Amino acid sequence: MRTIITGGTVVNATGRAHADVVVDGEVITAVTAPGLITEADRTIDATGKYVIPGGIDAHTHMEMPFGGTFSHDTFATGTEAAAWGGTTTIIDFAVQARGTSLLATLDKWHAKADGDCAVDYGFHMIISEVDDGSLKEMRPCIDAGVNSFKMFMAYPGVFYSTDGDILRAMRRATETGSMIMMHAENGIAIDQLVAQALAEGRTAPVEHGLTRPPELEGEATSRAIALAGVTGAPLYIVHLSARHALEAVAAARNTGQNVFAETCPQYLYLSIEDMAKPGFEGAKYVASPPLRTRDHQADLWRGLRTNDLSVVSTDHCPFCFEDQKVLGRDDFSKIPNGMPGVEHRMDLLHQGVVAGEITLERWVEISSTTPARMFGLAGRKGTISPGADADVVVYDPAATQTISALTHHMNVDYSAYEGMEITGRVDVVLSRGSVVIADGAFHGKPGHGRFLKRDLSQYLL
Repeated sequence: MRTIITGGTVVNATGRAHADVVVDGEVITAVTAPGLITEADRTIDATGKYVIPGGIDAHTHMEMPFGGTFSHDTFATGTEAAAWGGTTTIIDFAVQARGTSLLATLDKWHAKADGDCAVDYGFHMIISEVDDGSLKEMRPCIDAGVNSFKMFMAYPGVFYSTDGDILRAMRRATETGSMIMMHAENGIAIDQLVAQALAEGRTAPVEHGLTRPPELEGEATSRAIALAGVTGAPLYIVHLSARHALEAVAAARNTGQNVFAETCPQYLYLSIEDMAKPGFEGAKYVASPPLRTRDHQADLWRGLRTNDLSVVSTDHCPFCFEDQKVLGRDDFSKIPNGMPGVEHRMDLLHQGVVAGEITLERWVEISSTTPARMFGLAGRKGTISPGADADVVVYDPAATQTISALTHHMNVDYSAYEGMEITGRVDVVLSRGSVVIADGAFHGKPGHGRFLKRDLSQYLL
């Protein structure tokens, strides 16, 4: 089946042009001068709109276990919500439980996702236990298309790895050409601050932010960078929230070290003031790292412009307010960590274009093109060009909308951006040539999405 998307402005990371996009089956076959090719089975009018590559959210947590509960979006509901927001690929995390193998973990996550996803998907691997077995299994994980491994300097007793563990895993990453991803917060110090707060009767949600100060994110980021420098391993800092951490990343990059970082929309738009809302309302905004004071936001936008922040992902980890966040009503340390966001990433980043923080091209780059290159999907995803998968979004920059839990499609009972009025809206979404969003309706289906066996990162070759 041939589809022509006509009349729009095609925007890639490298530039923009008025052009038509021709799709045959699942692949883009041509980007041509307007009107050059007219014969098609289906024509999509994109006049006055942008034609951009489908978004890649490289950090999601569907059905993730945390604190005795699970994030509320399944792979079916979460990927449908992603499609509504113009994201056509997610990369989720397979979470190793202590005492289990990496390969058994990967099998478990395949069982959760296979046949349920509305858009394409891949996996990163969380290493919770560093031993000879897990280090050995990194190679077969890579062979299976999972070549990025997340570790934690936070959550002692659950995910935490010592500096020695991290050093061992980084050496293995250097040997195999794979990527270490790091949750960089000083968990040992944070646990002491949490214990002190609780002992003093400080139990409100805002204490989550006060006991995880930005200095401890900066310290852990610097330490992770130092360990990566010793081993020669590439390093990707996930969900960077604070200028302290950004300064460490920028300094390392200025010396030529292979260090990369992502941030998330919540750190660009929300603040610790949200966690301080009256009553228990602030629990909706509890995530790790926590929201910071608003003065950090300008630094993060600057980091996106200078490429010291290379990617924007969501860390989508939705826990319902009414029956999950309430687990920590009398103890902030028991509030499940995470916020919903997979549906609104592209829209929220577009507000950066509207405000002049980033260009159109940079919008596409940080939301789609760089994630593709970073995580082994270059050529297939993240570009409107011949030979690429036909993951295409027609985006209306003039439309307006108000974000609300009443209208979003994520399987969670609140929105972190409730009532926020924004400019721009997804109009049509194609996933590998199939229309999944059009005319204000979902036309996809669970099982359309395919597992993506990823190559090694383009940035490490």
